[in-house]
Amino acid sequence: MASTVAMLAVALFVTSATSGGIGVQAQPLVPAVISFGDSTIDVGNNNYLPRAVFKADYPPYGQSFARHQATGRFSDGKIVTDITAETLGFESYALPYLSPQASGKNLLLGANFASAASSYHDDTAAMYDAITLTQQLKYYKEYQSKLAAVAGRAKARSILSDALYVVSTGTGDFLQNYYHNASLSRRYNIGQYSDLLVGIFSNFASELYKLGARRIGVTSMPPLGCLPASIRLYGEGRDACVARLNRDAETFNVKLNATIKALKGRHADLKIAILDIYTPLRKLAEAPAEQGFADARGTCCRTGTAKTRVYLCNPTTAGTCRNASSYVFFDGVHPSEAANAFMAESMVEAGIELVT
Repeated sequence: MASTVAMLAVALFVTSATSGGIGVQAQPLVPAVISFGDSTIDVGNNNYLPRAVFKADYPPYGQSFARHQATGRFSDGKIVTDITAETLGFESYALPYLSPQASGKNLLLGANFASAASSYHDDTAAMYDAITLTQQLKYYKEYQSKLAAVAGRAKARSILSDALYVVSTGTGDFLQNYYHNASLSRRYNIGQYSDLLVGIFSNFASELYKLGARRIGVTSMPPLGCLPASIRLYGEGRDACVARLNRDAETFNVKLNATIKALKGRHADLKIAILDIYTPLRKLAEAPAEQGFADARGTCCRTGTAKTRVYLCNPTTAGTCRNASSYVFFDGVHPSEAANAFMAESMVEAGIELVT
C-alpha cells in the first residue's frame, strides 16, 4: 500500500511511538482492534461451530496466507482487517474469539467475534447456524471481563475506550435472505428493509457506546450486483453487474450514512465513520484492468453449482487459478488478497479520523 494514505498512517504511527523520547518502543495507533460481523472479517470463528454452513477451513482458502494454511479466512490470503491492522502498526492479528488461544495476553490485541453468514438480522444468521450479532455482543461483554482479569480494570477500560471497533456485515441479509425469502420481500420493500437493518446497526452501535466504545468504523454495503455469485444467480445470463442489486446496496448506504450522522449528533465524544468498500470494489469489478487485475467476473477457485456452494470454493475440486492476485474475486462473493489490499486503502482513508 505505497499510497499517501498508507504513508500518513505510518507517519502517525511513528509520531505516536516517538513522542515520548528517543528509544521509546513503537506502538500501534490504537491499543486493540475489535471486530464484529460476517465472513468478510471472520478469521476462523466458524471453524469452532460444528453446524455452521459456511466455513473456509479447507484448501484452497489460505493458499497465499502464512504457511499456506486455511485459517477460516474467506480469501486466498489476508482480509481487509488484517491489512488495516498492519497499517495501524500491529505485528499480529486478534484471534477468533472462539479459539482456545484467545486467552491471556493474546486478548490485549483485541478480539474478533465475526462469523460467516452472520448479518444484521439475527434470523439471517440463525438460518446458517452462524453467531448472531446479538450473541457477538454477548461475547464482547464476556471479553470485557476476561480483559479486566488479564490487564486490570483501569487498563482494560483504557484499552476498550481507545480500541478501534470494526463492524462489517449485512450482505447476507440480502443475498442469503431477502432475495429468496418471499414472505420477507412481501412484507418490506427495499427501503423499508434497509431501514430495519440500519436500525439494528444503530442500536448495536449505541450499545457498544454504552459499553465504552469510542471509535467505531462500519463498512458500507458492497456492490451486491457485481459479486460473481450474484451475476450467476440474478444476472439472467448477462456477464455484467446486476444494476438492480447495486441500487439496493446504494439505498442501504444512503440510509447508513444518515444513521452515522445521527449517532454523531447524539454522542459528542463518539468517533464513528463509514468505511467505504462499495466504491473501490465496484471500481475493480467494472474496470479491473485499470488497477492491474485481469479478471473481475470469474473466480480464482472453482465454486460449487448448487445452493450455498455457489458462494464458496468447491471442496471437492482442487483447481484454482495460477495467480490469485490477478483476480478480483477469490470465490463467488469474497475478494482476493490483492483486491482486499486495494479496498483496505480506501478503508484507512475513511478511518483516519477514527484513530487521530
